Amino acid sequence: GKSKTTVSLNKFLPTIKYSTENLPEIAQKVNSANWQAGMNINRNTGTKLQALLNWQHSGVGSVDGYWGKNTRKAMQAFQKANGLTVTETLNTETWQALTKNDKLMAQPVLVSYQLTEADINIKTTTIPAAAKEKAKLEGMYYESVTEGLAEKFHISEKYLKSLNPTASFSVGETITVYNPGNPNAKPVSRVVADRVTETLYAYDAQDNLVASYPTTVGSTATPSPTGTHTVEVKVHEPNYTYTADDGSKAIIPPGPNNPVGMVWIGLSKPSYGIHGSPDPARISRQASAGCVRLTNWDALALLGVIQNGASVEFK
Repeated sequence: GKSKTTVSLNKFLPTIKYSTENLPEIAQKVNSANWQAGMNINRNTGTKLQALLNWQHSGVGSVDGYWGKNTRKAMQAFQKANGLTVTETLNTETWQALTKNDKLMAQPVLVSYQLTEADINIKTTTIPAAAKEKAKLEGMYYESVTEGLAEKFHISEKYLKSLNPTASFSVGETITVYNPGNPNAKPVSRVVADRVTETLYAYDAQDNLVASYPTTVGSTATPSPTGTHTVEVKVHEPNYTYTADDGSKAIIPPGPNNPVGMVWIGLSKPSYGIHGSPDPARISRQASAGCVRLTNWDALALLGVIQNGASVEFK
């Protein structure tokens, strides 16, 4: 499409060409996985479940194939968006709702992808612990090629490696990856950051729930603000200013491992915002300094659709 949000999304998130030819057995098992009442959610079914939730814009964070906190929260957001009973475990009603879209069900979950020069010949660095040392870096790049690939495909680095145990991750090599699907393309005019569920809910102008993202919202030491605020600024690839206890400042350069990741969506409440993360696997599992922390890909997806002046509510 040519809508403003679609143009933005195409800028922030890449279109990925994949193949389904000669898929390894593990990929075939995931792609054909099904669930029935009474079945345990093994890794094959878990990956399929995470894909179906993601593709219907109930984000699970890093795809790892396991039933866990973020997958449960995504399922509950999907249930909420579709008027289903909100449950702690997967049930038949929810599975039927997840699988009723024939177009989505025809999509492969795991696919083959041929690595390019752009995938492999990337700038990498070693990230030091101290802010002053980080400020000396050219950029807060990925620390390894596999970290960059895992983020590109919205998958945990460990799962990527386990799907490709003999891979050398070199140019021209074909590897097995997760198929991220398309992000929500509907304009977002309101988001709700829910501390209890650790989820960011996104609504359109008609107040329909159009997407949800697992998030970290504040901490006991540095709680998030209360009330309703508005989106004042949107920045792709921001830097980050760190202020030490003695008042000295260090400007940390942009990059995926920047403390606020690849996105800063600043609020009318000074110094607070919605932003990305250098550690997607820990979303919902670590504290934030009062802000709303998302995976970089979720933050990029939101950046492409959230409207200037959109309301941001903290619950």
